[in-house]
Amino acid sequence: MMKHVKDQFQRPINGYNLILGGGHFFMSAAKGGTDEPPPSTTAPANGGAKKTHLYNPTSRPTYPAITGTVLYVLYRPHRPSFTLASFRIHRLNLTTSADSASSHLSTLFNLTISSKNPNAYLSFSYDPFTVSCVSSDGDVFLGNGTLPAFFSGSKIETTFRGVAVATSSDVDAETMNGLRPELKKKKGFLLKVEMDTRVMVKMGSLKSKKVGIRVTCDGIKGIVPKGKSPAVANVFGAKCEVDLRIKIWRWTF
Repeated sequence: MMKHVKDQFQRPINGYNLILGGGHFFMSAAKGGTDEPPPSTTAPANGGAKKTHLYNPTSRPTYPAITGTVLYVLYRPHRPSFTLASFRIHRLNLTTSADSASSHLSTLFNLTISSKNPNAYLSFSYDPFTVSCVSSDGDVFLGNGTLPAFFSGSKIETTFRGVAVATSSDVDAETMNGLRPELKKKKGFLLKVEMDTRVMVKMGSLKSKKVGIRVTCDGIKGIVPKGKSPAVANVFGAKCEVDLRIKIWRWTF
């Protein structure tokens, strides 16, 4: 980004230029001025004049605070956004043995997930995602899968199709008793998808540390498939929230 602003940012402040270049800030005289510091406006103690507080020779300018403000104005950072475009249920079976001693859950879901970077000068580098599906009401685990690591450049939208989420596992009596009534609802049952990974943000020559990010897509309404055809879950009311706190210099988004 620094190249987009000719590798430096200049703004006159009280007759001086504030210059940003190469990740550093320094002060220089504005046009028509000198490189000498401005004179103190504090009168001698024996002169009887009151002191002003416009200049304090012992104080230091808060350059980090100025840095953060300028960077925020220049870059206007925004969080990435995620969308669950489709959710197909190929298999969702909950079976119990004849003696009711054990139960087994077998699932297979197929998802289409999109990620968008709304920033013009920021990019995101994601590690592989862990994708989990749970019931919204009881938080019963219904399966997991993965998304590959990817790089999201400025103003780029990345879409992943055919993301498989599945499980085949035994469940306890409590889980079975909580899940079975949900699956029998005629109007469908609510699901949510959780995606976890770590991400690094790049802004020009600056990089953040890798931090955790969780994306939660809630409000998915699914139904148990009948026969061999997959059931299509309703995702029109689904919303994906991004839990992310990135700190670069003095600002956080």
